[in-house]
Amino acid sequence: MSEDKYTPPEVWEWDNQSGGKFTNINRPISGATHEKQLPRGKHPLQLYSLGTPNGMKVTILLEELLALGHEGAEYDAFLINIGEGDQFGSGFVNINPNSKIPALLDVSTNPETRVFESGAIMVYLAEKFSELLPTDPSARAECMSWLFWQMGSAPYLGGGFGHFYAYAPEKFEYPINRFAMEVKRQLDVLDRNLASRQYLCGDDYNISDIAVCAWYGTLVLKNAYNAAKFLDVVSYKNVIRWADEISSRPAFKRGIRVNRAPSGPDDKAIAERHDSSDLD
Repeated sequence: MSEDKYTPPEVWEWDNQSGGKFTNINRPISGATHEKQLPRGKHPLQLYSLGTPNGMKVTILLEELLALGHEGAEYDAFLINIGEGDQFGSGFVNINPNSKIPALLDVSTNPETRVFESGAIMVYLAEKFSELLPTDPSARAECMSWLFWQMGSAPYLGGGFGHFYAYAPEKFEYPINRFAMEVKRQLDVLDRNLASRQYLCGDDYNISDIAVCAWYGTLVLKNAYNAAKFLDVVSYKNVIRWADEISSRPAFKRGIRVNRAPSGPDDKAIAERHDSSDLD
């Protein structure tokens, strides 16, 4: 432990020079910082997002819905560059007062429907098209339980472990150990569940698989945070088997390409998506 001990002040005050990768976009207040209207495309669904795990959840689901033949799931996906503060523009804040990606605007309804929070967007779309969300009460409860498990667990993976292991200005033993322990516990929860199930809820693929795989599949298959060896992800064999199966789906492959820059010469990522041919 460091000899420099931190004593919290009686009243916390914001130090906008506290360091870390995201210092320039983190702040303790909400609301718009500047006027900027959002663009509109030609499709029923307007998505404003970025190709992070939370953003990928929605584009994967949209591609799955299109693969199932739902023309009403056609969408325009506009890039929101959070590093440049696009999420604090007035147009984006009007759709999502929480200033986080993704945000969806359904212009096929009257009045138009705004949906924010990735889990809420997934449920909205699954209900709208009656796909990938069980109708049987028990099966639906199981699906929703795993979906909300992801929503509650992933902040410990990304905002907790990922931040202190990969993004903090210094490496601190206590938070890294604390969040590494929690992430490994989460992986064990998944691994034990998947030991006897093909998918999270049993024999059927649904929105909970998409949501969880976007985070934990990325962790075990893509070396997220450059932490695969540190977390010994190869030991979670059931998670890897499941993630391999999910990520091999054509719609999954298409969805993860949207709203991000290519990571290399073989990466076919696209900044924005306005037509199905953009991903062909």
